[in-house]
Formats: sequence, structure tokens, C-alpha cells
Amino acid sequence: MRTINMTDILVKSLVCVTVFFMAITLGGSAAAALLSEGTRAPDFTLKNYDGTDVTLSQELKKGHIVLYFYPKDSTPGCTKQACSFRDLAEEFRLAGATIFGINTDSVESHKKFHEKQKLTFSLLADPEGEVTKTYGASGLFNFARRVTFLIDSEGTIRKVYPNVDISSHAAELLQEVRKLNKEKEKP
Repeated sequence: MRTINMTDILVKSLVCVTVFFMAITLGGSAAAALLSEGTRAPDFTLKNYDGTDVTLSQELKKGHIVLYFYPKDSTPGCTKQACSFRDLAEEFRLAGATIFGINTDSVESHKKFHEKQKLTFSLLADPEGEVTKTYGASGLFNFARRVTFLIDSEGTIRKVYPNVDISSHAAELLQEVRKLNKEKEKP
């Protein structure tokens, strides 16, 4: 009969946990490449948290788009990020930009998250992950990676943010939208 060595079990567990977290950290690296700045944003239609269809090309007629992908509704980091966008949503609107959060959660999950956090912008459901993959924001286990795209009103991706600091990201993006507006004003 073989005896169980607790040290071996502990070491194997530690290795498994380390590999798991490394895989999550490197999550989307094996997925499609992120779309790059200067390319045309692929059009899509997804369901909003309220069940209505949202089509990117139609929304671009209203102005710039902040398209942010995030892993999961109602998790601490994603909640903090969503609330920071919520707190600056009026400033984004005044600057001519519409905010859309996207992940692979369901419309129902988005609706609960939207209501609980009193969000003032749209959350789009991509349960099959097709738009998430198209934009190169796929991570492990069908979760989206935390990536943001700033798309100008002409449909061109002007900025890509693959490494998001959730505590300052919304404010940083707002400054980029304002900068983009100044660029458009120049003859």
C-alpha cells in the first residue's frame, strides 16, 4: 500500500494553482489578435441589457464609441470598472461618445447588473463570444479579456487599451475622447 506524502500533495496543488492563474493571466494570448489602431471597427448587432438590438454602425451616426470588454458581471473588478464609467457617463455624452460594455454573459445577467449598479450606459450580451473573438478580446472559459477600444464617429479604431487600470481607465478614456474632438476641429 502506498502512503500519502502531504508535501507531495501540497507541491502538486501549488503547481496546479499557479498554472491555473498563469493561464487566466495569459488568457487571450492564444485567441485572435486584438484589432489594431487605424483599422475599421467590425460592425455587429447584439442584444442590450433591456433586450433591444444595438448595431454599431447605427450608433456611430451619433458620435464616438467607447467599446469596453470585461470578464464577468457582478465581480469586484468589473463592478468597479462599470461604476467608474457610470460616474463619468454624462461627461462622455457631452463629449459626443457613447459607452458600451460587452461580455459573454446573458441579457438577464446584464439586466441584473445594470439595475443593481444603477448603470447609465448599455451592456451588450455576446453569449456565443462571436464579437468578443472578432475584436480579439477572448479569454479563457469563454470570458472576455479586459480590453477597450475607442472608435471614432467614422468607424475607425483610434485607440486600443489591452492593459486596463480599472481605477483610472474611464478618466483616461474621457481625456482621449476630448483630444479626439480637438483633432477633428482642426482644419
